[in-house]
Amino acid sequence: MNPPVFSENYEVLKAAARDAPLDSGVYLWRDEENRIIYIGKAKVLRNRLNSYFAKTQDLKTRALLKHAKSIETIITPNEYEALLLEHTLIKQHFPKYNINLKDGKTYPMIRITAENFPRVFKTRHIVEDGSHYFGPYPQVGAVDALLELIDKLFFLRKCRILRKRDAPCMYYHIGRCKGPCCNKISREEYGEQLQRIRRLLSGESQTLVVELTALMHEEAKALRFEQAVLIRDAVKAIENLSESSSVIDLDPEGRDYIAWAAEGIFTTFTVFSMRGGKLVGRELFRTHSAAEEEESLETFISVYYTQDRPPPPYIYAATGKKDEEKNLSQWFLKHFGYEPALLPPREKRHEAVLAMARQNALEDLRRRLKERGNGPALDELSQTLSLRTRPERIEGFDIAQLEGKYPVASLISFKNGVPDRKNYRYFRLRTVVGAVDDFGAIREAVRRRYARLLREHKDLPDLILIDGGIGQVNAAKGILRELGLNIDAVGLAKRNEELWLPHSAEPIRLSKRSEALKLLQFIRDETHRFATSLNQRLRSEAIAFSVLESVEGVGPKRAGMLMKAFEDLSRIATAETADIMRRGKLKESIAKAVKTAVALALEDRQTAMRYKPYHTGESLAAEAAIDYLDQG
Repeated sequence: MNPPVFSENYEVLKAAARDAPLDSGVYLWRDEENRIIYIGKAKVLRNRLNSYFAKTQDLKTRALLKHAKSIETIITPNEYEALLLEHTLIKQHFPKYNINLKDGKTYPMIRITAENFPRVFKTRHIVEDGSHYFGPYPQVGAVDALLELIDKLFFLRKCRILRKRDAPCMYYHIGRCKGPCCNKISREEYGEQLQRIRRLLSGESQTLVVELTALMHEEAKALRFEQAVLIRDAVKAIENLSESSSVIDLDPEGRDYIAWAAEGIFTTFTVFSMRGGKLVGRELFRTHSAAEEEESLETFISVYYTQDRPPPPYIYAATGKKDEEKNLSQWFLKHFGYEPALLPPREKRHEAVLAMARQNALEDLRRRLKERGNGPALDELSQTLSLRTRPERIEGFDIAQLEGKYPVASLISFKNGVPDRKNYRYFRLRTVVGAVDDFGAIREAVRRRYARLLREHKDLPDLILIDGGIGQVNAAKGILRELGLNIDAVGLAKRNEELWLPHSAEPIRLSKRSEALKLLQFIRDETHRFATSLNQRLRSEAIAFSVLESVEGVGPKRAGMLMKAFEDLSRIATAETADIMRRGKLKESIAKAVKTAVALALEDRQTAMRYKPYHTGESLAAEAAIDYLDQG
């Protein structure tokens, strides 16, 4: 057999696959003339693209690798969105190596008819008669469960054709319809029900979810478990369908979504174009600019739109200043003779598309910074802090605790400005249990880390970053002196993002656009995320024991047996009753009560997390392996 023939760009393509995002999305293969020759979707883009470079390859893969020059990726919120986008792009571009005729499968939608007393039902076809559509939805079962809930809560008409009647039908008498056919309900009252349904289908379901969750608890307490399960399934259906699609929304208005990501002088702009209710294109533009973000956006828009690429009726961007919007409005009017609406993303669906656009901009910016490396940031850091050497290895410390409970310290390591996750460590602190003592916690963590490195004759870092101000960095420096180590240390205080050198009278303040500051902030955020993750895990274990012991007949001993056998509450919730009985040595009635208590506790936790405010300062780095350092 002849060996496979690959393109000259094989190694470039392979490197691009290795560096692809660990997100869901769509990937596009392009040839020498930049034509799209294949489009695919993936749950994890990197894994899927790496599979093309496996040792054994089929004929289609060999042909693709022979003619390909580059790979482009588009990140989506989930695999379903990737599937919808893949379907749309294939129909738009007809790539050479895709199957020409995809199957005609369509996903169901929910239709509210354009009638005096509308019906609400599932459909796979759009009728242009003024009806209101929601979807498409990938989970048919969830659609059916939600429609069943709507049928039970809102008492809409059931008949396909509304005819005037002298007497109402059976559905009226059993309380499942308000009888519009017999004038038993006015259009206004009926319309109020429809408005609530529209809000529910548009994602405004928080109040209803809270009400249903409370009702589920009441049913469970009354031992009506079947009803509690039905309500739980209804809540899950609402949650599964509450998020609208970011790539298909059935809105025919032409729109562009512009997002950007900036780091130092580097800025990447992303433009997502929606036409006819579908995402039909994504473009990335790389720029170098020292201007502020609003000024950069204004400049980008004035360059992006031309007579060959006129603006659509609506442009969505995270604008905030009226002056820039006014300037752009005048510019549009002068160059195109009309003024598109430049809008912030106030609706949830627009926020979702803009968030997806920003995620793609961030990914491209990550690649640019990786290509450039962190050398300039390390050089600036060395000069600013007057370090003895360029900080090739930086180690950062942070403390996490809850009023003295579950105190832990995290240690993260960066090499040449890049996370070195195999050298991440956790410390379960011993000397500060029950006390809120950040200084003592820092001293213990630093002593244990570097005493051990000295004993094992391992390499020491060039710089230590402490999450905190002058007190914390002095505490760390004191331990280093005790150990006879002369390692540079700096503290980064959150309040004003100030740098504190040991025993200094004044902090060092860097520009917000400083690459050295941004690198230290990234390291600090990573130490915080890493410390908090273990602290939360320890707290979760304590909560798990509390939930189990709340069931009558389960004490500390049996709770310990259950946790040892199942490890966490989610496994208990999905276990068979017989298995819980056997492993916990429980009666059947108590085992069932355990399952119910655990299920309700997990529902409460998910509800609380769902409505918890989002904090943008969290690091996006992947979780590292836990390594307890309890000795030394």
